[in-house]
Formats: sequence, C-alpha cells, structure tokens
Amino acid sequence: MKFSELASKLGSEIVASSLEKINTLDPDLQSIAAIDEAEIGTLSYIEGAKFASYLETTKASALILPMDETLQNLANERGISWLSSKNPRLLFAQAIAIFYQPFQPTPEIHPTSVVHPTAKVGKNVYLGAHVVIEAGVKIGDNVCIYPNVAIYPNVEIGENTILHANCSIHERSQIGKGCVIHSGAVIGGEGFGFVPTAKGWLKMEQSGKVVLEDGVEVGSNTTVDRPAVGETRIGQNTKLDNLVQIGHGCKIGKNCALAAQVGLAGGVKLGDNVILAGQVGVANQAKIGNGAIATAQAGVHNDIAAGEIVSSSPAVPNKIYLKASAIYKRLPEIYQSVKQMQKKLNLR
Repeated sequence: MKFSELASKLGSEIVASSLEKINTLDPDLQSIAAIDEAEIGTLSYIEGAKFASYLETTKASALILPMDETLQNLANERGISWLSSKNPRLLFAQAIAIFYQPFQPTPEIHPTSVVHPTAKVGKNVYLGAHVVIEAGVKIGDNVCIYPNVAIYPNVEIGENTILHANCSIHERSQIGKGCVIHSGAVIGGEGFGFVPTAKGWLKMEQSGKVVLEDGVEVGSNTTVDRPAVGETRIGQNTKLDNLVQIGHGCKIGKNCALAAQVGLAGGVKLGDNVILAGQVGVANQAKIGNGAIATAQAGVHNDIAAGEIVSSSPAVPNKIYLKASAIYKRLPEIYQSVKQMQKKLNLR
C-alpha cells in the first residue's frame, strides 16, 4: 500500500508526519522489517534517540519515529518518509497487524478427531487432526484447536480461544474468551503436592482446578498447575511467556507479564500490572503488590509492596541493588586499600 494509505489507517496514534511537508514522497510499501534489515519498499521504526545511527544507513522507504525533531530532520535529509508517535513501538505493532495476518484455518472437524458424545461444541469451531475431547467438555463459538490437543473431562473453553498443537488441558480447567494457549503448554496439570511421612512421600491428590480469565495468553511449554483444593487463577489479559511455571494455588492479577523461565511456588499472589522479568523466582506464599516489577533473575522470598522495583537474589530494592553493584566492581580496589591501611596500623 501507499505510505499515505498506511498513515490513514494508523491515524489515531500519529502526532506528526512527513506527509505534512510539500512534495513529500509517497512510497509504495510491500512489507515491514527491522531497522538494520530494512530494504527499499519496507517500513521500519526507531524507538529512541540511541538508535539514531541506524537512520544514516537504513534502506527503509518509511519509518515510524519518536517525537524527536532531530530524527525527523535526519529522515527528511535522507528522503525517508516518516510518521511520529509518542509510542512508536505501539504504532509499529499496529502496522504489523495491517501487513500480517496469522494463519486461520477454515472451521471444520477433522475426521481423525475424537469428540465424546457428551461434549458440546459451538459454532464455527476448527478441530485439527487427532484432537481428543473428553466427556463433559464445553467449547464456545469460533474456537480454533490445532492438531494433537488433548482436552480432559469437564473443561470449559470460551469463544474465540486458540489452542495450538500439542498442548494439554486437564480436567475441570476453565479457559475464558479470547485466550491463546501455545504448543506444549499444560493447563491444569497436578500441583506438586506430597506430604512427608515415616514411610516416604504421601501423594496429596490435586482436586482443584485452573481458571484462565479472558484474554490470557500462555507461552510454549509453560505449565499452570491445579491445587489440592480451590483454584489457581490467572487474571484477565495476563501474558505468560514460554517455559513459565505457575505453582498450585497461585493467584495472578490482571494485565501482568511474566517473561521466560519465571517460576512461582505454590500459593503466590500477584496484584494487577505486575511484571516479572526472565528467570525470576518467587517463594511459596509470597505476595507481590500492584504494579511491582522484579528484574531478571531476582529471587523473591518475601512480600513486595505495590509499585516497588526489586533486583538480585535475595531481592532488594532496585536502587540499593544498583549502589551495591557499583561497589561490587570496586571490591578489588577497596580490598587493596584495606590491606594497606591494616599494614600501616600494624594489624597484620
């Protein structure tokens, strides 16, 4: 499409544009690309001034820029059409959705799928090859279930949800509307419940269930365990990356984001809008308040207040961590200074 056509489609987020200039080129755009891989006919974006150097070399025909006149002028000098937004990454994401539509199979029930007679399947549902749906399952309209998905008894799946190939949904799990479960994920598997006895570990049966509210997305090979009693709940619009472990009985609020290899022990409670970066571990029963952030590899052993940012293991406030990191780099120098002081004082 023409650059001007794209600008029209993205208009709600655009603050400024090279189209406002007289005699601005209106290039044809065929695709989108990363700034360092862009070719003629592609759209790319720059998120901030620290990426300005790419503007001098990119072959992109059009760019999405931040509200930065220096970057805009540089684009003008190179004859590159541009759009500016307060949130260029958001605008770029919306542009991707215009150029790219994910594969969507035509609704059908593949002849190799197995559906129990008591299961209820809604309208316009796609069931791929070798899908197994057990007794008492309820599937809403417009659900897409890719090959080799196993759905255990009494599961409920809301409309417009997508289950990718080879994921497993265990008994009594409830999945809301518009959810996405990626390949290899296990929803509602048994929690890690064992009681020590004189004769060894006694298995505690996990009679609870998992509830995913509307708009939850679960990454590949992520597991959300059901508890012995009660429920494990993932709040509306929360996103779980690949290889995340949600322990039994956890309660996660709305709009949270958990990056790859995050692990939550049993009974953890997260408020709304919590962000846990990669490889964060949270100990049993810990509570994390609304809007809190744990940076990569943090080990959370105690409760975290709302809005706090923590780092390191055991986790400490991020400001303390940064100061400690600065000191850590100077430890060899400090050590030598201490040795010299001890020598002068005849302490060694």
